[in-house]
Amino acid sequence: MSQRNHWDQIFGKKDDQQKSWFQSYPAISIQFIEELNLAKDAPIIDVGGGDSLFVDALIEKGYSDITVLDISEVAIANAQRRLGNKAHLVTWIVSDILDFQPVRNYACWHDRAVFHFVTDDQKIGHYTTLIARALKDGGALVIGTFAEDGPEKCSNLPVQRYSQKALTDLLKPSFIKIRCVNQVHQTPFNTMQSFTFCSFKKA
Repeated sequence: MSQRNHWDQIFGKKDDQQKSWFQSYPAISIQFIEELNLAKDAPIIDVGGGDSLFVDALIEKGYSDITVLDISEVAIANAQRRLGNKAHLVTWIVSDILDFQPVRNYACWHDRAVFHFVTDDQKIGHYTTLIARALKDGGALVIGTFAEDGPEKCSNLPVQRYSQKALTDLLKPSFIKIRCVNQVHQTPFNTMQSFTFCSFKKA
């Protein structure tokens, strides 16, 4: 099964309470975004946004230039239906992140739980180069991955786990660390997942 079909099936069959990554409010992502003091019209891209409520929170906070990218057309459609007449406020892109070719530059790249699915060294290098190319000079990266003691798989797919140091070292010299924290995410079914969450500035 292709990656796209895999995720289309998940987003087509599971409701929010069956998705381990679901957050009723993306508090840590919003906290990191607000710490960046971005202008409200600064271009923000959320990669792997799926049908998460992060885009809703950005709109509520007054951000006006939002792009959501996901491999799953079903996930994007779910989010658009939920937003209703607010969906037109967002630019929607259906693409595998490794095939994405940005046509503009962003002030902020947000990735919660996509990067850890990239496990091949060459593809990891491609992904980090892509972020650097897509960000404006001085732009920011906010990224959350499974921590060293986090799950070894998610949705039956293997993941790459990162400590704060490993993530920081990997992104040098293109990115300078702003802040890192360890976060424990409580899933809708009351299990715990350890995350490494960091913000970086493009060097």
